[in-house]
Amino acid sequence: TEATAQLEKISKTSNQIQVAGVSLPIPEEIQTTQSVSKQRLLKAPNLADLKDFDFEVVTVNAKGKVTKTERCQAQFFTQELGNGVTLEMVAIPGGTFQMGAPVDEEGSSNDERPQHPVTIQPFFMSKYPITQAQWRIVAVLPRVNRSLAENPSRFKGDKLPVEQVSWYDSNEFCSRLANETGIFYKLPSEAQWEYACRVGNTTPFYFGETITSTLANYDASVTYAFERKGSYRGETTPVGDFPPNTLGLYDLHGNVWEWCADPWHDNYKNAPSDGSIWQNKNDNHYMLLRGGSWNDPPQGCCCAYRYMYEPVSRSSNLGFRVVCS
Repeated sequence: TEATAQLEKISKTSNQIQVAGVSLPIPEEIQTTQSVSKQRLLKAPNLADLKDFDFEVVTVNAKGKVTKTERCQAQFFTQELGNGVTLEMVAIPGGTFQMGAPVDEEGSSNDERPQHPVTIQPFFMSKYPITQAQWRIVAVLPRVNRSLAENPSRFKGDKLPVEQVSWYDSNEFCSRLANETGIFYKLPSEAQWEYACRVGNTTPFYFGETITSTLANYDASVTYAFERKGSYRGETTPVGDFPPNTLGLYDLHGNVWEWCADPWHDNYKNAPSDGSIWQNKNDNHYMLLRGGSWNDPPQGCCCAYRYMYEPVSRSSNLGFRVVCS
């Protein structure tokens, strides 16, 4: 199909499909919701019309010194939301990675183990956490399962990530967006999130051995390795203010915790190897979050770090991003 042909261009023209130096497969199709007769309020994007974008990534050593800068390119499609607001969805190639942290990683814990290989199918992930401008538009779309506050965030700003949204709220956002576009938007699985964050790296952070306050928004008054102490901003920052990873994804470390679709498990024993949502047989008292926030020390921002909250919880450091596949 034309969409497949466009997606295949990624492997020929863009850096973002290189994970650990290996060319990875591209999606053959994009899953959409099944109803095609519904009169939708938002126009579905043309998924055959992927566009390129260029960006710069950095690598740092354990002292936080930049040792490498690199120009990369990725592809994305744009979902129009109205009133000049868009949602950019970045193409994430499929591949296999080691999920979790090794026993010798600073600050790691047993809930991040055992490390295990996971194979991920291609998908799309939002370039940034969902912003307040994006949230407000979707919050007034027809209700699916629950009502949504139009302006729930503590820190106000169109380009700031939405926060004070629960796991249930985040899923309602996805359901409304899916219903009104025909694209199956949802929360990422925990495995999808870590895969997209790592981009083939085995270091604690996607930019290397440590983290600094020039690279992310977190509590930099606490150090992780041998870097100098930095600033503690005490609030969220506009999405995209800090360097992305080599897939072109921003704010995966710090700013707001990001809800995942999975319920909490105490470790990775018997975890699925296909990147799917890991369901359990209890009543899912706690759901997973990833990435750390403006209010967390560097340890909480590591690629492998896992956190949990009750799905009804709302806080000024809880947000989310979306995927489709």
